[in-house]
Amino acid sequence: MEKLQYISQGFTIEDQELNIRKALDNGIKWIQVRWKNAPEHEFIKLCEISKKICLDHQTVCIINDHVQIAKDIDADGVHLGLKDTSIEIARNILGENKIIGGTANTISDVLQRMNEPCDYIGLGPLRFTSTKEQLSPILGFEGYQKIIENLNERSLEIPKIFAIGGVVLEDIELLRQIGIYGVAVSGQITNQPSVINEFKTILQ
Repeated sequence: MEKLQYISQGFTIEDQELNIRKALDNGIKWIQVRWKNAPEHEFIKLCEISKKICLDHQTVCIINDHVQIAKDIDADGVHLGLKDTSIEIARNILGENKIIGGTANTISDVLQRMNEPCDYIGLGPLRFTSTKEQLSPILGFEGYQKIIENLNERSLEIPKIFAIGGVVLEDIELLRQIGIYGVAVSGQITNQPSVINEFKTILQ
């Protein structure tokens, strides 16, 4: 599984597509299509476009929240928030071979996600981020450390955890030391897609 996800950004379909294309041109290998409050027909169109250009770039394309759309366009999977469709229902709709990621904010969320089970956990937010409207309590590095320590104390295998929420390049080294598997980045890659190679180098 890739260790760097780009979460798409943009207020219009044109912005979204442009940002996805820039990320792909700069070597991203995993796109999560996320466009909150979009008109449904435009979101579906964006998902169809994204799936096609990701296929051309041999890149993973997953859809945020919308399980049925992911199935309809044959995306590689979905990412589900805590209040979205359950992992079990999504698995029944999408089948065994699709990627299903789940959001978590606390140790109990992480344990829930491990039991459900999902393929990876998006744990965050690391810090304040303007791309998320209803932000869960901020974890900071200490929050990640505590959750990993808690899992170790329970002698549980650490799942594939992606840090999410305001993550920038300078954070990667410390997150790796804590035991985080990968990162999902939106803002910094949108604003500076050339940074993708540096992310990939450190994450290797």
